[in-house]
Amino acid sequence: MTQTVGRRRLTSISELRETVGSPTERAVRKQLAALDAHCRAFIAHSPFMLLGTAAPDGRCDVSPKGDQPGFVLVEDDTTVVIPDRPGNKRCDSLQNILQNPHVGLLFLIPGMDETLRVNGSAVLVQDEELLQRLAVDGKPPLLAIVVNVEEAFLHCGRSSLRAQVWDPERYMSRAEMPTLSRMIADQTRPAERAEAEHERLIREQEVRTAQAYRCLY
Repeated sequence: MTQTVGRRRLTSISELRETVGSPTERAVRKQLAALDAHCRAFIAHSPFMLLGTAAPDGRCDVSPKGDQPGFVLVEDDTTVVIPDRPGNKRCDSLQNILQNPHVGLLFLIPGMDETLRVNGSAVLVQDEELLQRLAVDGKPPLLAIVVNVEEAFLHCGRSSLRAQVWDPERYMSRAEMPTLSRMIADQTRPAERAEAEHERLIREQEVRTAQAYRCLY
């Protein structure tokens, strides 16, 4: 880790405010205590969101969640439900929620530069009726993340505009980066593994990954 010795550090909120200034009245007032019609519509159109959690010791995690638009169920103005679809079974976010319920959600809509931020507290539930409402192709999730909304507000699109994130001409050719299987194999490769064996294992894992991607539920 690069050391910060010799670099000026900000250590107080007053220093931070002196540097960046204060938010406008509009930026402060846009924070809502519940979901309004615009927030609900945003969630209904969103096929992708990021779930931020933290362990009791402060270690943070951000997990992507995605499905067809509206996959996150809005039960009422202060309750949203996120289905937990099959994944890698690490359960980083889920373990964090069990120990520290505070969560942050970021909803995105492809082609829209603005985002929706929702903060609150979460619980994990296994309610059959609820899970059936979240089913896709007759397959309900194993569990759901129920979030009690405490704050909700729309976020401007400057970051997306700077990144030109939705501009197809800016999209990277997938060939510019190795496959997931190759990157993980390289990261976990034992020192004694021969090159031929390494390449064979990568090819086998690439086949398994392709098969897994064909079964999303």
